[in-house]
Amino acid sequence: MSLVAVLAGDGIGPEITAEATRVLAHVARRSSATIELASALMGGCAIDQTGVPLPKETLDLCLRSDAVLLGAVGGPKWETLGGPLRPEAGLLGLRKGLGTYANLRPVAPYAALIERAPLRSELLKGVNLVVVRELTGVIYFGARGREGDRAYTVGEVERVVRLAFSMARSRRRHVTSIDKANVLDTSRLWREVTTRIASDFPDVALVHELVDAAAMRLIRRPADYDVIVTENLFGDILSDEASVLAGSIGMLPSASLGDGRRGLYEPIHGSAPDIAGRGIANPYGTILSVAMLLRHSLHAEEAAQSVERAVAAAIDAGVFTPDLGGKASTAECGTAVVERMR
Repeated sequence: MSLVAVLAGDGIGPEITAEATRVLAHVARRSSATIELASALMGGCAIDQTGVPLPKETLDLCLRSDAVLLGAVGGPKWETLGGPLRPEAGLLGLRKGLGTYANLRPVAPYAALIERAPLRSELLKGVNLVVVRELTGVIYFGARGREGDRAYTVGEVERVVRLAFSMARSRRRHVTSIDKANVLDTSRLWREVTTRIASDFPDVALVHELVDAAAMRLIRRPADYDVIVTENLFGDILSDEASVLAGSIGMLPSASLGDGRRGLYEPIHGSAPDIAGRGIANPYGTILSVAMLLRHSLHAEEAAQSVERAVAAAIDAGVFTPDLGGKASTAECGTAVVERMR
């Protein structure tokens, strides 16, 4: 039996996770696998009920689970709270508690959405990249310098860079490491360690690129990229920028992984309180996060591919939420995926 903790969170989180868990339940029925879903509070809803964004009971459940599925957290209601009490602090605490250090964010536009993306269609042909974002270091976790353990430790850089190079071996064998080494000492450390690790992967090409140049090239020539590896802040910003390649930020999934089987899976978008409760949120990024959950934590590759094929078929059929220019509801998108899995 596999245990999956479901943290719906705030805003549109409950709506999109409802469709994702429908898909996960259908996978379990089709495969005769036993997947138990257990819900818990995290984020603003947890603050309202318990006073903290990540209750001990929630973290304990996640530590017992094989995987964690997250919707979204945060919203204007909690913006005035102090740092440790903000909903986003719960997410940082969860990542730390689970020991995740690498966030994978794949970007591969669907043919049916290319004309709906804000970029010219010719720029999107052949785009298939993944951003590997380091999750534990630098400013997201307080003031740091380079000395001792106060910046990235060498080990923090090594493990995420090795993961990126290993991924590249099953792709196009090209890694772009993005930093700001012309200004930041932490980035110079990042570049030194990355260059050294690259020598262990002679079959994979490495290119270093400054983050400002990368931000421009990601829009002008996105097909140049295969695997991007970068630090926490840069990865957060660049992967959100890359959402325009897919047509909507609602399309992109992510997986936060550590050394073990357990992972944290969530769409890259936020809680979108302006559309919460209206039934129009795009659930595809969350459903595709379920595919990553099946692949990386439950080791069910065939099931993961079946989910991805069903999403592609639903998109080919024109089942789009308003963010993609369509009229389908959140639930109709979920139904379209489940029907195509049958």
